Formats: sequence, C-alpha cells, structure tokens
Amino acid sequence: MAFPLNRHLPALLYLFALISKATADANFTVSKAVYYPNSDTKGTETGACEYGAFGATLNNGDVSASASLYRNGVGCGACYQVRCTNPYYCSTSGVTIVITDSGASDGTDFILSQHAFAGMRQNKDAGATLLNLGYVGIEYRRVPCIYPGKNIIFKITENSHFPYYLEFEIWYQQGNQDIIAVQLCETVNLQCQLLGRTHGAVWAAVSPPSGPLSIRMLFSSGAPHGGDQKWLVSTNIIPQNWTAGATYDSGVQVQL
Repeated sequence: MAFPLNRHLPALLYLFALISKATADANFTVSKAVYYPNSDTKGTETGACEYGAFGATLNNGDVSASASLYRNGVGCGACYQVRCTNPYYCSTSGVTIVITDSGASDGTDFILSQHAFAGMRQNKDAGATLLNLGYVGIEYRRVPCIYPGKNIIFKITENSHFPYYLEFEIWYQQGNQDIIAVQLCETVNLQCQLLGRTHGAVWAAVSPPSGPLSIRMLFSSGAPHGGDQKWLVSTNIIPQNWTAGATYDSGVQVQL
C-alpha cells in the first residue's frame, strides 16, 4: 500500500535537519562551560599563561581557562569558537575566545570570562539568563586568531635580568598553529641558542647571546605525526641593551 508523501513530510524534514546539523557540526567537540566568578568584562591577571594584565584584556576580555587545551603552555594564545547549545538562549555563532589560563570545573573544558560567557547569547536578556544558569552545554572548535594591524610582539618579563637572564612572552600570534620551538639568535655572528619553555607562554635564555638579537619561531599545525612545520623569523631586532618590562615589535605576523 502506498502512503501519501505529505503525511510523512514533517518527520522527513526534521530528520533531514538533524542529519544536516550533524554534518555541519562534525568538526565541533561537545563539552560544558562555566565562568570565572567576579570576572566582569575581564579575564584573570593571574592566569597560568603568565600574561598578567595583558591576558585579562586580550581579545576584549573574551578569554578562558582550560585544562585539556592548555597543553603545558603550548595552548596559550590559541583561539576557539565556543557556542552554547540551548536553542532558546544561544546564538549559532557563539563567541571566539583566547586561552590564557589553565583550569577545570566539574568536567568542563572552558572557564570563560563573564563577558565571553554572556557573549554566547542571542540577545541581552538571554545573556543575563546564561549568567544565571552558570553552567551550560557547549560545542567548540579551534579557529584562527586574527589581530588586524598588529605584528607579533615580544614582551620581556620583569623576571629578566640584563645581561644574564632573558625571559619573554609572545603576544598577538595570528592563525591556528602552535609555536613548538624558539631560537634566540645574535645577529652579527649568527649564533643561535635553542630556548626552553619555562611555564605557560614564557620562553627563557640563561646567558643569552650578547649583541642585537633576532627571534625564530617554529610553527606546527599540530596534525598527526607533527603536521606541517615552518620557521618564522623576526625582521626587527631586540636591541643589545634590552630591558625588563619592555615590548618589542617583531616586524612579522602569521599570514592568514
């Protein structure tokens, strides 16, 4: 016996919508998210990436802690699209966040700033509802970081002590690749020193080379078996008499 097609059309359309959504969202990971208490529009200045005040206001305060994505500091500065999944309150675009800290709470992958948490909303009222809920289902994926008009910046930390110990962070890294190695090169005699990641986003050199310095960064896509790797070399130098607390423009940026 044949059945009229229009009788089953609503169910077929619903099934098609589910299949389409599953296909579209195949590159998202399902998880949970909460937010920092008392974070207001900022992140934390004491995050494990050691960004300090810069980390609290980076990306307009849309930042997050994550235990699984922190990766012993390799994940510092990585960007993710995070969207909550409640159709009554959540937008389909969600919010783009930057990892600045390590932490987890009750099986979550993200502890967002309040600004980022409310940013997943459909509208202002929905944002207030999300904050009242405090704990929501999400899905997320890695996306490129974008910093229009900015080069990569090297921030010499206050722990540095000229000329014996040089410690720095790497700010405004575009793209979606990881920095897995850094070399510090003296530009006159081309002597290079492979640095170690001390903690978070911090790289350090004991007895750094003297003279003007250039920094080389090895980027990796993070794919299986190491993925694609490429060195990016700063075109601007760090002056011979560098100082703790200073920032230096690398003159280069990851091209998207």
